[in-house]
Amino acid sequence: MIRIATIVGARPQFIKCAPVSRQLRKLANEVLIHTGQHYDDNMNEVFFRDLDLPRPDWNLGVGSGFHGAQTGKMLERIEEVLIKEKPDYVLTYGDTNSTLAGALATAKLGIRVAHIEAGLRSYNRQMPEEINRVLVDHLSSLLFCPTQTAVGNLMHEGITQGVHLVGDVMYDAVLEFTEIANKRSTILTDLNLNPKEYLLATVHRASNTDCEENLRNIVMALRATDEPVIFPVHPRTRNYLREFGLDGTPSANGRLQLVEPLGYLDMLILEQNARLILTDSGGVQKEAYFFRVPCITLRPETEWLETVETGWNVVVGANRAQIMSLLNGKQRPRGTPPALFGNGRAAERIVSELTEALAL
Repeated sequence: MIRIATIVGARPQFIKCAPVSRQLRKLANEVLIHTGQHYDDNMNEVFFRDLDLPRPDWNLGVGSGFHGAQTGKMLERIEEVLIKEKPDYVLTYGDTNSTLAGALATAKLGIRVAHIEAGLRSYNRQMPEEINRVLVDHLSSLLFCPTQTAVGNLMHEGITQGVHLVGDVMYDAVLEFTEIANKRSTILTDLNLNPKEYLLATVHRASNTDCEENLRNIVMALRATDEPVIFPVHPRTRNYLREFGLDGTPSANGRLQLVEPLGYLDMLILEQNARLILTDSGGVQKEAYFFRVPCITLRPETEWLETVETGWNVVVGANRAQIMSLLNGKQRPRGTPPALFGNGRAAERIVSELTEALAL
């Protein structure tokens, strides 16, 4: 039986991994390697429970740190595991330091790399994630693209071999787990919310959390609205809110609610039922699109250009005036967003292409 090593480390990768792992284990021996990039229970354990993911065969316990130190520790520990496990292929997901370290260690050992969510580009090299995406794509033998735009991005960089348009595995996950979430989650009752009568906000990127001006602009815009705003606070964001003195009384009218990070099922319900979503997360932008919920992106650019071109996503960065203007506008995009991210069977396509490549 073929042997596949899957490398994950951050909560978006747990979500992407779930449908692929379920398909993969029907045909292959999968070794699941968790770098430990996310290690807090709310960012880690709860996702394995919610998604019914198999426990990692290896947990490298790297934790947080500066990019160079974190990536270096991952590279060393992943290499040791791969030498012991001897996989035929290594699967990497997305654009985190875990993705880059996994691809580097794999390529240097002469093992083939497969990159799920290949071809994404924001064209902002100030983003660490953009560096990771580009390097991993150029190291990979199989590149699984979620959209036609991603395929075109790779073609512009001269990458045409091993490229497959498969759809988005996050769409697979949303279709599968929203049904479960609707049965299990009590988050709307817990937070005393009515569908389409609140906003949902997430902020975690260093360009926002580490910059006092950006974080203050975002928080002050959220405080100014009269609508309820649910703000699940990432641990790094919580630290900077405290450092910048923004963690006191959330708002004069009490409409901004800072809550602990939530599990995937609760987040799906909050996203599905929000009137509007504000985020700097690529994954949340897509999930807003899947649920037909308008999105405001709190970054100066996005790798998900399709969501902007269809009118369901507006990119504003941390511009307080623009955020407040959009919050005050009640118009929704017209029509139904086109199906740009596949048919919910991306995981099947990926496993099929992977097994076919190994048969050659």
